[in-house]
Amino acid sequence: MVGWMLLATLQAAEEPQPVPPVPSERQLAWHRWETYAFVHFGINTFTGREWGDGKEDPRLFQPTDFDPDQWMAAFRAAGLRTVILTAKHHDGFCLWPSRRTTHSVAGSPWRGGKGDVVREVAEACRRAGLRFGIYLSPWDRHEPTYGRGKAYNDFYISQLTELLTQYGPIAEVWFDGACGEGPNGKRQEYDWRRIRATVRRLQPQAVMFSDAGPDVRWIGNESGVADETNWCLLEPSRMRIGQPNPGQTQGHPDGSQWVPGECDVSIRPGWFHHPEEDAKVKTPDELVELYFRSVGRGASLLLNVPPDRRGRLADPDVASLMEFGRRIRSMFREDVLRGSRATASGVWRGRDRFGPDKATDGDEGTYWAADEAARSGWLEADLGRERTIDCVEIREPIRLGQRVARFRVSVASGAAWRTVAEGTTVGPRRLLRFDPVSASRVRLEVLEARGCPLIQDLRAYRVGQRE
Repeated sequence: MVGWMLLATLQAAEEPQPVPPVPSERQLAWHRWETYAFVHFGINTFTGREWGDGKEDPRLFQPTDFDPDQWMAAFRAAGLRTVILTAKHHDGFCLWPSRRTTHSVAGSPWRGGKGDVVREVAEACRRAGLRFGIYLSPWDRHEPTYGRGKAYNDFYISQLTELLTQYGPIAEVWFDGACGEGPNGKRQEYDWRRIRATVRRLQPQAVMFSDAGPDVRWIGNESGVADETNWCLLEPSRMRIGQPNPGQTQGHPDGSQWVPGECDVSIRPGWFHHPEEDAKVKTPDELVELYFRSVGRGASLLLNVPPDRRGRLADPDVASLMEFGRRIRSMFREDVLRGSRATASGVWRGRDRFGPDKATDGDEGTYWAADEAARSGWLEADLGRERTIDCVEIREPIRLGQRVARFRVSVASGAAWRTVAEGTTVGPRRLLRFDPVSASRVRLEVLEARGCPLIQDLRAYRVGQRE
């Protein structure tokens, strides 16, 4: 026992200690997605509504050219790595043949009443190498047990169980707090503890999203925009699902759990497809701007792209997605700091494996670590010649916690230094744009940190696009 403890102590001393809270393995995997797709498709697609009332005739659901492979091709081109499908919206219409209700695709003429949208989308995701997730609305305006406490919770969990056991691996389960009046005038109290336990038991690798997590939190708006200050830390005791929460957008710097932010937004004014909105699809410029204001602020971007009545993504949506993906790939193709000579204010225990060059080597598995007792420090990269840049990227090795609380970025051309960006949090990824400058050196100053500063990556680009 003593030998095991000594070995653990020696191993722990091989790198800086984590500053808790830190992400779980499932959360670390989620952070790597960065951008992914939301798909609102259902009875509302055929009624022209955003919120159905549960009285719709299932026979209205009749896509004429259902093609989820077409969706996946567009999503892959846009760099969207996961697809979350609205298996059931507030109207209660199920996109799979649920055993608990007749209000589903089983009552539709589509596929002769034998269709299963959830299955076909899940299989298309697997063919395309994309992950699959689900949204099951807790509010059900069709189900008679809604508003009857345990009876409805039993119903909801049985439907959730169907989705979690019949369609292979589920990457994310998306919950909101939608809650309306039941038929008897009573509001439904959702058994979130039981709901979450069901997900953990049946799909242990899935992350759960809601206002309060437990794995991923809502960023507080449906505009796709995170705050300049964005802590991945959250104090769950201050959060309630379906209610306004202090710290929803910025997180809590003193939070006890790792619950990063997700930015949801639709490519159209509505969440479901409406033909009259075909001319109002967000442009590639707008999508790029959203990328910088979500992913570039340490959050993720969940972009809703709704299929039309054919069951295909409309041409304007596809065109915008493809150009968005092309631009993002082009912008970050060349990191001008990669392989540059780097210096720093100090190095953790003087060890080369944490030297400043580890932040400019292009390897996401290495990082610069400042002096052990430091709560500030600087890192400088020498390009060797003048280069024009207009964007700097900073990443922390978040498996060891989120540390940076305030920083400044400066560039030098000759002997003179010029500040081009300042900020608070960094986290998994921070993108900072500024007017084009000619620079031979780039300096990051960590002015405040929750532990000794650790920087996984310091990069610079010429992205050539600003609002």
